[in-house]
Formats: sequence, C-alpha cells, structure tokens
Amino acid sequence: MRESCRRVKGRVFTCLACLLVCAFAGVSANAEPSAPRIVCRATLAEARRTELAAQLRAITGWAGLHFDGEGFLRFGSAGPAGGSQSARELLAAAEAGENLLIIEDASGSADVVFSRVLEGRWKGGSGGRPPAYVIQIDFKDFSHVMGDRAALAAFNAGWGALHEIEHAVNDSADAQRPGDSGACEAAINRMRRECGLAERAEYFYTPVPGAERGDFKTRYVRLAFTQARPSDKRRRQYWLYWDAALTGVGADAGQVASR
Repeated sequence: MRESCRRVKGRVFTCLACLLVCAFAGVSANAEPSAPRIVCRATLAEARRTELAAQLRAITGWAGLHFDGEGFLRFGSAGPAGGSQSARELLAAAEAGENLLIIEDASGSADVVFSRVLEGRWKGGSGGRPPAYVIQIDFKDFSHVMGDRAALAAFNAGWGALHEIEHAVNDSADAQRPGDSGACEAAINRMRRECGLAERAEYFYTPVPGAERGDFKTRYVRLAFTQARPSDKRRRQYWLYWDAALTGVGADAGQVASR
C-alpha cells in the first residue's frame, strides 16, 4: 500500500504475458460499462484467487463474488448481505470506468510491501486498448503479520487490493506525514466501519520501541488500529506487528516513520 497513482506517473509496468494481451485484444476504450475491468494475471495461482475472492466477499457482502475461468472478477447476481456499501460502490465504479485493473502476485518481492499499484503499458502499443494499472499484492507479506485479532480482520490482501483500487479509480493520495491516515485510507476506513471493523489509525508504521536493542537480526514494526467501544464510545487501540526484514521496505523506505 505504498504508491498512489499521483506518485507513479511516469513509472510503467509492461504487460508481458501473451495470453493476457490476447485476452484483451477485443477490449477497446469504447467498451460497454459492463465489460469486466478487474482481472487476474494468468500467473496468479488458483489458491490465491480463491483467497482473495473470499476476502472480498466478506468485505462487500456479495456472496456470488468470484474470479471466473478467465480470471475476471465477477460480482454475481445475488444481492448483498451485509458488508460495506462503500466497497461495493468502489468496485462498481472500477467496472464502469475506463481503466483496466490487472491483479498480479508479487509474493516475495523486495520492492512490494503488502501491495502497490503501477501504471501499466501494453506490450506492442495500446492499439485502442484501455489504460491499464497493475495491482501487485505480496501475499507472503500478509502471512508475516501478527497481533490483535480485531486488527488482523481489518488488514489482509482483500483490504490491500481495495486500497490500490481506490488509488487507481479515484486517485486518492496516501498520507505525507506521520500521524495521518491519508485520503486513500480514509476511504478504506469508511468501508471498515461499515463492516464493523477496527480502522487504521495512520498510514505509516513505526518501529516497535526497544526492538533495535535486541541481539537478533529483526526489524519489528507496528501499525495501530482503533475502534469505538459501544459501551462508552471511547476508542480502543489494537496493534499489528511484523518483521520488516521479512516484508522489505519497498521502493520508498519513508513509510517507516521513526519517533
């Protein structure tokens, strides 16, 4: 969750997979709004697609949400049962928009910390194809996270994907200073509230106090989430922790804020 569309202008990712290019050969900039706009690359394993779809179903309340045989995200015909109205609106806006959003497995990449979005470029030229953005998700990074259950429920690959889709669809900015969550996470936090989950308190994660004094080669960081208690409306704080040596620091190490 590192780079907004504003910050990746000029950075491109070439869509290299021949099968992917062939799949979109008939998709033009004048395609009908109902044309699928969110798709997995062929290299995204079925198990990862199933995991991501399950998380998005829980967030949106769309019981029929799935990736079809060609990798396109489908919402299904059943009406929503709970979930976030804002998340449904974001995905519907992505489907109605002109951009093609390509989900890629970036697990193990040192340049991707949890997720990011890059501006795409068609191999061989656009040829009337729509603008493309590549959403890279490092599923392994999410497996390294531990902490309070309430915070874990609000931080997974599904939430990461929605964060990057928010960037691509609405060009929402990330925070620029510690203590702020940023416009993009503000939109995602609204979805968390609608799901009854804890909200991300800030965009930047920080070193765990005292971790740098240990003898082990670890770089533990933490990320705060908060949620109002129904009894007295006071906000309770929850924490996530992980070893940044395992997730990497990505292209912009500035997401780690020291205090």
